[in-house]
Amino acid sequence: MECAQRTAGSQRSATTSIRQEQTHAQDPGPHPPRRSREHLRTLEKRYGRILNIHGEMAHSPLVLTAYTAVNAAIAEHGRFDPATREAIALAVAAVNGCDYCQAAHTVGGQAAGLSTDQTVAIRAARAGSDAKLEALLTVARQITADAGEVCDEAWDAAVAAGWSEMDLADLFVYVIANIYTNYLNHLADTGLDLPAAPAVES
Repeated sequence: MECAQRTAGSQRSATTSIRQEQTHAQDPGPHPPRRSREHLRTLEKRYGRILNIHGEMAHSPLVLTAYTAVNAAIAEHGRFDPATREAIALAVAAVNGCDYCQAAHTVGGQAAGLSTDQTVAIRAARAGSDAKLEALLTVARQITADAGEVCDEAWDAAVAAGWSEMDLADLFVYVIANIYTNYLNHLADTGLDLPAAPAVES
């Protein structure tokens, strides 16, 4: 079925659900599903408020539980430092054109020590001064853009730059976690409740 592409800033319309149109479309309301409430309370404590993306997720306990589970696994087993994690998130969000995640991870990247110029360069896929990080991000972008396929040259360059085979296997989890939120934001047309990411010059 052919669908007309939504214009920037357009909103979905429905009476209820994740796709509803209202001023606070991402608010799960005063009575979110019972199985979403504990996760929402945890996220609210972590971020100081319920972000729109989490409010969208709360409409479905499955969506929110899957999100928290994969992030818990990353927190327990992941070995990338915060700046690297945010760089991966920015690269993936840029490939997928997710404005919300680019905004969120610009803020997160700055908190992790990336400069604003670095966050913009990562989103624009411009080479930075950290060759090791760039090699990893090249693999992340290919995973995202090519349905998990990575060319031998990019993989070998990442290994030569100092990333282990385990690091690159782990990278798939980070990429998939970010694709999950990117696609959810596309589906829900999540409203931006964070400062917009700086423009990327073509």
